[in-house]
Amino acid sequence: MVGAACTALLSGACLLHGTGPTALFRRPASGAGATSAAGAGATAARTAVLVGAGDIGSCVSSWDSRTADLLTDIDGTIFTAGDNSQDEGTHDDFAECFGPTWGRFKSRIRPVPGNHDYLTENAEGYFDYFGRAAGPEGRGYYSYDAGDWHVVALNSNCSQVSCAKGSAQERWLRADLGATEKTCTAAFWHHSLFTSSDGHHAATETLPLFQALYDHGAEIVVSGHNHVYERFAPQNPRGERDDAHGIRQFTVGTGGGGGHYGFGEILPNSQVHDDRTFGVLKLTLKPGSYDWRFVPVEAGMFTDSGTGSCH
Repeated sequence: MVGAACTALLSGACLLHGTGPTALFRRPASGAGATSAAGAGATAARTAVLVGAGDIGSCVSSWDSRTADLLTDIDGTIFTAGDNSQDEGTHDDFAECFGPTWGRFKSRIRPVPGNHDYLTENAEGYFDYFGRAAGPEGRGYYSYDAGDWHVVALNSNCSQVSCAKGSAQERWLRADLGATEKTCTAAFWHHSLFTSSDGHHAATETLPLFQALYDHGAEIVVSGHNHVYERFAPQNPRGERDDAHGIRQFTVGTGGGGGHYGFGEILPNSQVHDDRTFGVLKLTLKPGSYDWRFVPVEAGMFTDSGTGSCH
């Protein structure tokens, strides 16, 4: 385990879920303190929490139950970073292995598919289980708003749904990013473009999606696939540090559905990495900035926290 915790995470306030319903807040009375109260209330109303991990449901591991228990005490929208079923993605896998753990919070989940989900033809178990929350069936990519942020869920199973430049998914992504009026963007998919783990190689086939996000000023990409936690400094698509315009990638394959992988050569911009701890990543999305915190299954274990600004 390498790395240390950064600054403490601020607690989220009013939460926005799903496709971005409008939050309501009381207009303050006129007079002294009204302006500051209004400003604080508006900021709280526009703050959203996203929390989750990838590589989750298993009938032979108890760690997915432990990570699910963390969600009980964290309000907000739950993301999954793929491999919702760590087995073969069958209907039975979702009902019997994912359902009793993370499935307890199904109404709060916005998922993306992983390679294990596609071990069942066309990921039918995945799409049938999550329904409309997974976006159009067979496509596996969609978007929604959370507070002042735009959130994009993408399908990195590029042999099933192409990620190539000019593909339907890449063209949809560019159009979607061009249409949003939100100033901050986070994206989620399964396969890590950048990784120091020796479990799976870098998923370079996702580069066109990362490029589109970079071109439109996105802030965050969250992935799974490698069963580790790793946080990178903001980078451009070439993997070069770019504090002004770069995207910060988190790999959070820590949902508990399988054993940890190790690390090989640590990439230059990898700031924090851990291969011993299961847990979830909590993102507090605020107007113009974000906080992150890795929440471990047990207090006193590895954690990581900090803050970043929107471009």
